[in-house]
Amino acid sequence: MTDETAAIPTSTTLPEALSRYAISLPPEQVEVLDRYCKLLWDWNTKLNLTRHTDYDKFVTRDVVDSLELSKCIQPEEDVLDVGTGGGVPGVILAVTRPDVSVSLCESVAKRAKVAEAIVRELGISCAVLHGRGEQLLGEGHTFDTLLFRAVARMEKILRWFEPHWGAMRRMLLVKGPSWLEERKASRERGLLARLDLRKLATYTTPGTGAENVILQISPKRG
Repeated sequence: MTDETAAIPTSTTLPEALSRYAISLPPEQVEVLDRYCKLLWDWNTKLNLTRHTDYDKFVTRDVVDSLELSKCIQPEEDVLDVGTGGGVPGVILAVTRPDVSVSLCESVAKRAKVAEAIVRELGISCAVLHGRGEQLLGEGHTFDTLLFRAVARMEKILRWFEPHWGAMRRMLLVKGPSWLEERKASRERGLLARLDLRKLATYTTPGTGAENVILQISPKRG
């Protein structure tokens, strides 16, 4: 086996993985994120929460997506991570953006309890709400921005939340290459007729070459 074909060793620490992918964070944030990894992976042995169970995957998938989302969020926004699962991107945003109010919502009771336990153990300011996102908005919760990552296809999300635009200002969706087909399907169903869709960011997942986008969906003005 030549050097060119030899596998790159996996990172053994979070600082090593962050450095490998040229991501710089304050040491205190790295320490909390490292504890988060270990808590998440420990819970993952009991309840399926993530497939990203090494530092390289955590950084290239979870941290990269969360930091790209962070660039699209203004200080003091109220954001809701819909279908948070094990806490991505919400927990990472709560750690790296203390100037933003982050809430997590999860409809599966066991996962919501795990998210509560993780947030409590980390000592971060992050509300955890048990229920479907559209149900929570229907009950009177309001947010500036709803975040969606690996939740559902665009047309499903738009149908679920169609009655609740009065309770939010916009959605931010993390999507892969299928976003174009999802946009087409949403348009054909008339789900974007009164909405603006903008692509705020395009970026590549390190190590895979996969192209991702962050889409903003908000009501049309006027």
